[in-house]
Amino acid sequence: MAGSADIYVFKDALIVLGTAAIVAPVMPRLKVSPVLGYLAVGAMLGPHGLGRLAEQSRIVDWFTVTGERQMEFIGDLGIVFLLFFIGLELSMRRLLTLRRLVFGLGGLQTGLGTVVLSLAALWLGQPPAAALVIGACLALSSTAIVMELLSGQRRMMSNTGRTSFAILLAQDLAVVPLLLLIGALGANSGGSVWLGIGQALVEAAIAIAVIAVVGRLILRPLFRLAAGTDNPEFFMAATLLVAVGSGVIAAFAGLSMALGTFIAGLLLAETEYRRAVEAMIDPFRRLLLGVFFFSVGMHVDLQFIWREPLLVLAGLAAMLALKTLLLVPLCRLWGMTWGTSAEVSLLLAPGGEFAFIGIGLAATLKVIESGVASGVLAVVSLSMVLLPLLSLGGRRLAEKLRQAIPGTAAATLLPPDDHAKRVIVVGHGRVGQLVCDLLDQHAIPYIACDRDVAIVERWRGLGRSIYFGDASNAMYLRRCGVDDALGVIVTLDTVAVDDVVRAVRARRPDVMLVARAHDAQHARHLYMLKVTDTVPETIEASLQLAESALVGLGVPMGLVIASIHERRETIRHELQVAAGGAVSFTEQIRRARRDKPAKL
Repeated sequence: MAGSADIYVFKDALIVLGTAAIVAPVMPRLKVSPVLGYLAVGAMLGPHGLGRLAEQSRIVDWFTVTGERQMEFIGDLGIVFLLFFIGLELSMRRLLTLRRLVFGLGGLQTGLGTVVLSLAALWLGQPPAAALVIGACLALSSTAIVMELLSGQRRMMSNTGRTSFAILLAQDLAVVPLLLLIGALGANSGGSVWLGIGQALVEAAIAIAVIAVVGRLILRPLFRLAAGTDNPEFFMAATLLVAVGSGVIAAFAGLSMALGTFIAGLLLAETEYRRAVEAMIDPFRRLLLGVFFFSVGMHVDLQFIWREPLLVLAGLAAMLALKTLLLVPLCRLWGMTWGTSAEVSLLLAPGGEFAFIGIGLAATLKVIESGVASGVLAVVSLSMVLLPLLSLGGRRLAEKLRQAIPGTAAATLLPPDDHAKRVIVVGHGRVGQLVCDLLDQHAIPYIACDRDVAIVERWRGLGRSIYFGDASNAMYLRRCGVDDALGVIVTLDTVAVDDVVRAVRARRPDVMLVARAHDAQHARHLYMLKVTDTVPETIEASLQLAESALVGLGVPMGLVIASIHERRETIRHELQVAAGGAVSFTEQIRRARRDKPAKL
């Protein structure tokens, strides 16, 4: 049996695991990002929080983290895997798809933000090297919290989601050169800043070239061997070997471990094993990131915030104002509406988790004074805490701007109040545009509606009958003519689908209502809301894939179409039955529509 002294060694690890067990399930229920929970608990239980009292009380010592050196090791491991995850999520295909936003808007935001914030730090009396590091770190935003907020709101495919994601991708790409820059400035302390920058760029180019060449030669054979064994433990071991081993190789070369793991993840993203690796490490991902953010919270100096509240609040206000005022015109320059520009700017104005990495490394290398580093990290931590409130404020401001600044008269037009029989198409994204094209082709009268002012203005200019408004609003639906509509087609891909379906059914229980669904589970839910029909995207994609494969294999087109149609009807019937009683309701509507001409 281990004695109490031996058990004490595991105390810090138990605190971190206990934090993860509490924060992970509780914070989402409170509609708060778990990242903020880890940061708050780390700051409270760390050496700058209650840990200051550990020497005075044995009880406090047992419930606080005092082994800062051991936690730094775990935090470094969290950084390594954070960069590995980011590398996996990136791919050349994704970068090329969003290249205009990533390398254009995102690159310009990162570069100009670094310049503006560095000049502000220089004006406040910081040395050139310290000012450059502070500006570059503060220019970055929180990828973890922003992505979690947008994913939770199911708004990743909105204009705000795509723009934010592209800018965050550009910032993630800038992290590795930033770490190399800080290392070069630390090694070249007292020398030229430009010499440090040049040295960092050269080291980055050499490291990326070496690791990329070696990775391309080794990765595929290694994972082919691991996959061929049909042993999940071997596959996990290969994944950990690549993630940690590439970081160790980079460290032996005098570079950052994060650089090696980032490039390894980027190379794996281009292989056929990417999804398998993501599925393998997903259960550990949140735990490792939780440990990382806990260690980040430990570096937040609560005493500094308490001692200098006005200084911290002034720095917070200045950072938010500078980043917002810089990003709004950039978004407008890239064709975003005022509402989208304002929302994106408020989402990305706070600092991010990489500021803790960069500022911490700079303080360790004596590039930044410890007192200045504490102040900067205090500003960043408070800004991250404010992110949910800024997100809510950004959404409300965007709505007000869309109403107050419609851009042209097209967005203020109301649907015709002529009681004509039309189809109502809700949502005019890529799916809605295709639906409207086919309705035009078959000469079926319709009107479309969308909440994006830019889409409404563009398509009204092309002659399409589209109007700005919220179709989940009963009054707006009535104005669109739902009382006389031939049918309603909901093409939205957000949680608003359910709201629109409920609003339509409350007004017209008998109208044909077809809605877009994410998957089979969502389709069953929509059938329970009494839609006439629904199209699950995942199932429809599978059917189209099977159709292309069968045709390519030489099966006659007629047989393929018949079999795909039969399979689609079978899946529809199974989903309706699973929804409980939806079949009879749907059939009643179809029979009523078939019998209607006979009665006339």
